[in-house]
Amino acid sequence: MKYEKLVRDKIPEIIKSKGKKPLIHTANDEEYFDKLKNKLKEEVEEFAVSEDIEELADNVFYIGAELDKENPGALNELKQWII
Repeated sequence: MKYEKLVRDKIPEIIKSKGKKPLIHTANDEEYFDKLKNKLKEEVEEFAVSEDIEELADNVFYIGAELDKENPGALNELKQWII
């Protein structure tokens, strides 16, 4: 299987625990930003269909990841603002 997308939540470790070997590529800044935008679009579409609060939380995570990349500490500020 080939996904070519961002991963989190220790997905490679989960794949390894099932006896499979994940192929991992560390994206450069440009690739990362493109994949992050694609992932955000995917998550927004999933939320629009499911209205599942977890999908909305994923959107906040990906937005925060991009903010933090540009301004370290911005994700913590976003968390405080939300709470």
